[in-house]
Amino acid sequence: MNILFLFTTLISTLFSSENPELIIKVSNIEKIKGEIKIGVFNKETNFLKEIGSIRNYAIKVNKSTAFISITDLPKGEYAISMYHDENSDNECNRNFMGIPKEAYGFSNNFKPKFGPPKYKDCKFTLLENKTLNIEMIN
Repeated sequence: MNILFLFTTLISTLFSSENPELIIKVSNIEKIKGEIKIGVFNKETNFLKEIGSIRNYAIKVNKSTAFISITDLPKGEYAISMYHDENSDNECNRNFMGIPKEAYGFSNNFKPKFGPPKYKDCKFTLLENKTLNIEMIN
C-alpha cells in the first residue's frame, strides 16, 4: 500500500498543473501617485477592451519602478496592456484625438506608431516562471 501511495505521489508531482509565476517589472514611472492598471488578454478578440481581459490587476505607485507577482495564470499564451491611472479615475484618460494622456505600456515593450497594437504584437508564452520588463511610455 505504501508503494502505491509513493508511486501516485510521484506521478502527480511529475504531471503537476501548477501555474508558473509571472513577475512584471514596470519601469519609467514618472509620477509617483495613483496606480498601474494591468489587463491580461489571451486572444485577439476584444484585445485592449475591458471585456476582453481575462484578469485585471493594480499596483499602487510609490516608486519609479513597481513589481507584481502573478500566480493565477495557467500555462498559455498572453498579452499584457497597462496604463498609469495617475488621477485614480479608473480609466486611461485620452486627448481629443484618442491618444493616451496617461503613461501606458505593453508586453514585449511594443511601442505603437500609428494606432493601438494588435494582440500578435504583444503576445508571449508562459510555460515556466517568467519575468517581463515593461517600460512605461510617457
